[in-house]
Amino acid sequence: MWYAITGTDHADSLERRLAARGAHLARLEKLQEQGRLLLAGPFPAIDAEQPGPAGFTGSLIVAEFASLAEAEQWAKADPYVDAGVYAGVSVKPFRKVLPA
Repeated sequence: MWYAITGTDHADSLERRLAARGAHLARLEKLQEQGRLLLAGPFPAIDAEQPGPAGFTGSLIVAEFASLAEAEQWAKADPYVDAGVYAGVSVKPFRKVLPA
């Protein structure tokens, strides 16, 4: 099943985000190689593709896992959690409808 993983950033966490980005992306690339990643990306803090020093307010990942427990375990092990980027992470089942 698909799961929507939403991370909410701590204020002023841009430097920590940038430092942990490589490890964060490596985990996502593994999911993509396995055909289990639907989409992933950050929420810019301002209405801009590249928000510069304004940074980001969080991230969204939609990926396939065998269970909610597995998705939660994967989310808790994110390098952004360890680096103190995320103030909180939510994991919810997601049903993809479109595009078919």
